[in-house]
Amino acid sequence: MAIILDGKKEAKKIRMELKEKISGLKEKPGLAVIMVGDNPASKVYVNNKEKDCKEIGFYSEIHKLPEKTTETEIIDLIDKLNNNKKIHGIIVQLPLPKHLNSTKITNLILPEKDVDGFTFVNLGKLLTNTPGLIACTPKGCMHFIKLTGESIEGKNAVVIGRSNIVGKPMAILLMHANATVTICHSKTKNLSEITSKADILVAAIGKEKFIKSEMVKQGAIVIDVGMNIDKNGKLCGDVDFESVEKKASFITPVPGGVGPMTRAILMQNTYEAFLNFQNMKG
Repeated sequence: MAIILDGKKEAKKIRMELKEKISGLKEKPGLAVIMVGDNPASKVYVNNKEKDCKEIGFYSEIHKLPEKTTETEIIDLIDKLNNNKKIHGIIVQLPLPKHLNSTKITNLILPEKDVDGFTFVNLGKLLTNTPGLIACTPKGCMHFIKLTGESIEGKNAVVIGRSNIVGKPMAILLMHANATVTICHSKTKNLSEITSKADILVAAIGKEKFIKSEMVKQGAIVIDVGMNIDKNGKLCGDVDFESVEKKASFITPVPGGVGPMTRAILMQNTYEAFLNFQNMKG
């Protein structure tokens, strides 16, 4: 039976460490969240981020904008936040309504305030292994993998999914840690053959319980990034947890795994951005 990597417990530990680090500071790290429209999932995420800021003692601003907000209005708001000295991190909650260009809007955030790690500058820094702000979910997944105490070097790592937010940065981080990395996606042939050789398997495809035990190597580390609703209306991952848990050495649950860790890493990135600004001030 696999050891369950508890995201809630680990995230709480990270928040407590951050709370301690900023307790004596006059100026606090500041995070601004921009949310456009009424997406129910986005509302939950944004409320949780606000709650995390409060718990740690960060300064936070939530900008809830109506669905019909124009690109110009968002550009003006980002410009104000870029120039606001109380704000060290800015995130635009995705998805945005269809009439808005999320790539263009995301890249208006100053790279040093891009705590989601989505701008071309920070993605370029990640690619070239240059210090920068790293996307929260892949960074959180790496935190889990390191928690196992297993060496990553020389291991076969398989990432299922090739998005710019999770799949690609995840593969790059594993490469930087000297794993041998394979990226699989919807066009991959003989998927089971590839996944069953993985010492580290990261599933980020958005298909409920897609990864079955026969697709997993005995003793593998399994990280489940998926967030799906099953036919009973319950939250589940991309991994069939019940069957895979018997075969893996370590596994993240859904809920309570990658989700809470991603939020904690966002707070960590905000603190990191804050420190960078303090250093620039000298």
